[in-house]
Amino acid sequence: MKQFGIIVAVVVLLLAYSSVFVVQEGQRGIVVQFGKLKRGSNDEPQVYSPGLHFKVPFIDSVRKLDARIQTMDGRPDRFFTSEKKDLIIDSYVKWRISDFGQFLLSTGGSVTQAESLLKRKINNGLRSEIGGRTINQIVSGERSAIMEEALKRSARSSEIGVTVLDVRIKQINLPSEVSTSIYKRMRAERHAVATEHRSQGREQAEIIRANVDRTVSVMLANADRESRTIRGEGDAQAAKIYAQAYTQAPKFFEFWRSLNAYRNSFKSGNDIMVIQPDSQFFDVMKKGPDAIK
Repeated sequence: MKQFGIIVAVVVLLLAYSSVFVVQEGQRGIVVQFGKLKRGSNDEPQVYSPGLHFKVPFIDSVRKLDARIQTMDGRPDRFFTSEKKDLIIDSYVKWRISDFGQFLLSTGGSVTQAESLLKRKINNGLRSEIGGRTINQIVSGERSAIMEEALKRSARSSEIGVTVLDVRIKQINLPSEVSTSIYKRMRAERHAVATEHRSQGREQAEIIRANVDRTVSVMLANADRESRTIRGEGDAQAAKIYAQAYTQAPKFFEFWRSLNAYRNSFKSGNDIMVIQPDSQFFDVMKKGPDAIK
């Protein structure tokens, strides 16, 4: 009898444990009964808010869904503009579940499945907006308008029970093959401009160098002319002084010139002169100043 009481107590405890469930903060609960959603008096799926709730044990099962705002940030996609040009656009979407019953029925409660369906719808809206604009319009100033229109198109996705809160374009790029072509063309254009600047610089350098060379040549010619003039004037002044000195003391001048001739002739000390002893060259050496008449 005592063992039977223990068994009954355990069964009661199991039934009590199976009849309650807890919904955490940030979640919503939906009870599934015999494979169908449990509905309330208004025939709407009954959604349980955070807290402690009761269910029929072993018959009802609880599916808990995340009620917080979700961020869908996938891989960038390729879009075509009105000019039939490719653009790689990276975007993200903020969304959350608005109809938990419909969300569970359409996606099985899978966030991945919901985002796959939602991404398809968002991309269709973006393709429609981008396809009607040029690259300049998209890049220059109409990005906000594109995001607003895409948000309006998918603000409420009732077929999967979610609400789109925001659509944002993070980055707009050209495809890699187009970017490479553009970069090559830009480099070629910059190289052509640099080559032109270098040739103009070399031309200006040659002009400056020629002007400097001409200026230097003129300055050297003027300096040479002035030096020759000064040298001529100096020679003339020296000749004049010599002439004046000669007229004042002709004997002394002749004597001094003879001494200079001796000094220059025997300066090295190894000079040999073949000359007769009675030559006039040695008169001053033999007779001194008296040799000068």
